Amino acid sequence: MSVIHKKENGKGLFFIEEDSEMVAEMTYTMPSPDRMIIDHTEVDEELRGGQLGFQLVEAGVEYARAHHLKIIPLCKFAKAVIDKKMEYHDVLDK
Repeated sequence: MSVIHKKENGKGLFFIEEDSEMVAEMTYTMPSPDRMIIDHTEVDEELRGGQLGFQLVEAGVEYARAHHLKIIPLCKFAKAVIDKKMEYHDVLDK
């Protein structure tokens, strides 16, 4: 399953679909041109414990790197993933 990204009017969404239905999502806002606030991550209950949430966070980190953004992870899951993975700290807003 691949991560899809949509962005509109300072808000964005990374999501994963299965059989044309969204099964995981991570939302964010852009409070400034160089800051990205990850505010929510959710994975369908029957798919939790897999790698979908991690894939969403990784896609957000890759997007932030490509666009020279710093991430403010207000979402507890995204914060835990970014804090745990030292290789993501380059995009963490300190």
